[in-house]
Amino acid sequence: MRVSVMQMNPGADKAENIAQARQLIEAAVEQDRPDIVSLPEVWDSLGGDRATRGANAEVLPPKGSNQPGGEAYEFLRETARAAKVHVHGGSIIEQGPEKLFNTTVVFNPDGSELARYRKIHLFDITAPDGTGYRESNSYGAGDEVVTYQAGSVTVGCAICYDVRFPDLFWTLREQGADLIFLPSAFTLATGKDHWEALIRGRAIETQCWFAAPATWGKHLEGKGEPRFTFGHSMVVNPWGHLVAQVSDGIGWTTARIDPDLTSRVRRDMPVLQHRKRV
Repeated sequence: MRVSVMQMNPGADKAENIAQARQLIEAAVEQDRPDIVSLPEVWDSLGGDRATRGANAEVLPPKGSNQPGGEAYEFLRETARAAKVHVHGGSIIEQGPEKLFNTTVVFNPDGSELARYRKIHLFDITAPDGTGYRESNSYGAGDEVVTYQAGSVTVGCAICYDVRFPDLFWTLREQGADLIFLPSAFTLATGKDHWEALIRGRAIETQCWFAAPATWGKHLEGKGEPRFTFGHSMVVNPWGHLVAQVSDGIGWTTARIDPDLTSRVRRDMPVLQHRKRV
């Protein structure tokens, strides 16, 4: 199985973001022939003020229905159908009854929705540069651990700040995950020190492949203040080796998920059998 991770520089203009995502995916599909393509966290709307986020948010159709969704949802569905690939849709802004949700949607190559995951851990921190982030002001937290089947590979869902909470990833491994997607909009201040270290650590612990599409570069918040995300989208194998990475800028990278390597790592170091709950 071949996996492509997209690295985007989205902003608050939803139409421009969709156009950027379309261009990247079409190029990756044409050149690399992946089985799964993936997008970053909130690729459909990054930055802007609360009103802009609300306007860009979409009410998702009921799970399992064929009802139409919003612009981003339908773009993901049609991309899967047209390219005949699985589409792991990073995350888009979902309109909830009271708050927004930071939500992953995944589509089969026939365009049917395969999985839906709401980000569990919300980013309420002060970064090393002094910038405050309060995701919970606008977003509600998910409460469901989600895996899905893509061919012979069991895939686990996580988003960005989730990576700092290893219990989620142990649960995904216990539920059979071979590959975990981590779409992100990691800040530059934290990413330069923690991004690769955290992903490689989670991959080593769980003995899973990690695919981490990320946003990169500058965007503007509601009052025009600049924010920067780290990028460096990557794929890491179950031994913790970085096997593919996007450098600075917009782009993508593709890696082959090798099930024989997964089996060998887990056979030779059976940590799931050795694990003690203390």
